[in-house]
Amino acid sequence: MANPIVWMAASLMTAGAWAAVPQAATTAHPRPAAVSTTKRATVQPKLSDGQLEAVIRAKFAKSKINADKFTVRVQGGVATIDGNTDVVQHKGTATRMCRTAGAVVVNNRVQIGDAARQKAAGNLEAGRRRVQVKRGDARSELK
Repeated sequence: MANPIVWMAASLMTAGAWAAVPQAATTAHPRPAAVSTTKRATVQPKLSDGQLEAVIRAKFAKSKINADKFTVRVQGGVATIDGNTDVVQHKGTATRMCRTAGAVVVNNRVQIGDAARQKAAGNLEAGRRRVQVKRGDARSELK
């Protein structure tokens, strides 16, 4: 077996020789510049405002949220949605449709009706009660 001191010296010489040679990987892939946190402000829409508004209205017309008759305005790639709905999920659906159409930013000003809010709160409370039932306890019919 080789002397440990000779082995250590050989290892250090090899490591030193490797460190002295410039590495190709460091020059082949330079680091990208720092990413700006204000990316939304610099992103330009791919469609004109009129085209984007037409695409969004067409998406609304094909979906169930057409019954809510939301109004859409687009200015500088920013879509603004106004209207009222009795279905909580329609507000989020409208935002997603604007995003997929190509809007840079979406201002969703859709108002959710009181009946829809109460129904959602009731469903949430019913769900909480079901979760809190312990094993062996009788379950109540909440439907």
